[in-house]
Amino acid sequence: MLAYIKQTIKQVKLSKEAKVGIVTTIAIACFIYGFSFLKGKNFFSSQRTFYAVYTDIDGLVEANPLLINGFRVGMVGDIKFAGDNSGKILVSFIVNDDINIPKNSIARVVSSDLLGSKAVQLILGNDKNYAVTNDTLNSDQEDNLKAAVNKTIAPLQKKAEGLIASIDSVMVVVQQVFNESARQNLAKSFENIKDAITSLETTAYRLDTMVLAEKNKISSILTKINHLATTLDNNSDKLANVIQNFSNISDSIAKSNLKSAINNADIALSQASSIMTKINKGEGSLGLLVNNDSLYRKLDKSSEDLDKLLKDLRINPERYVHISVFGRKDRNKPKD
Repeated sequence: MLAYIKQTIKQVKLSKEAKVGIVTTIAIACFIYGFSFLKGKNFFSSQRTFYAVYTDIDGLVEANPLLINGFRVGMVGDIKFAGDNSGKILVSFIVNDDINIPKNSIARVVSSDLLGSKAVQLILGNDKNYAVTNDTLNSDQEDNLKAAVNKTIAPLQKKAEGLIASIDSVMVVVQQVFNESARQNLAKSFENIKDAITSLETTAYRLDTMVLAEKNKISSILTKINHLATTLDNNSDKLANVIQNFSNISDSIAKSNLKSAINNADIALSQASSIMTKINKGEGSLGLLVNNDSLYRKLDKSSEDLDKLLKDLRINPERYVHISVFGRKDRNKPKD
């Protein structure tokens, strides 16, 4: 732009003083425009100014950005104390004219980065009426870095204090445990552990030697196992049928009144045991028959007499049975 101005000045025949004055005026105008632009004032666009009252701005300064959802729509203007001597701070915001701001919107002072730089986050409300220039918006302020850190660290601090107390108690217990006697016992325990490890090494060596010696047998066993697995795999359908049949049998047994039968059998065995006890004691006819041999002897004698009778009946049947040829008795035959 300056080169264009110089070229224009060269084309126009002016005195040196006039040229210097024109260049100086243009430089001052550019400086004023740039300074005003840095302060948020743009002479070539219409802007509106809003206000908010804060009790603490936490390091907010002029020219800090004004954001809506992270998008810069303006900047912070003048910052000064309110005129009511209350100590509150009046902050002005310069907003582009094409932004509609509902009246219940909130201007919240936030941290824009981890270094503590401040900005104003404009949280738009849902009011159908829009704020006009020079209106005062609702104000809010998020927790500063110190307060946020304190809120985060306070629970950790309590936990750390409890942990330190627990560690202190544990250390007291450890000191009581690791006395002279305990140290000697620990030394003996370590010796026993060492001996156990040595024994395990010896056992492992022997096992390794045995495995090498029985390598052929182990290989044969594994081959047979593999053959068995192959056979089982080939007969999986038959095994499935067997398992299904067994399942059906078990279901039938489960559905049958097996428990009642077992209970009845148990009752019958109990009654039989009671009867055998009575028989052994000689109670009842069967008990007397079993335990008294006189009845046996009488029965034996009766059996012997019956045998004699049957023999006599076979030899001399006429003594007991009289048979007539003509259907009547022989009256002339003498009676025995």
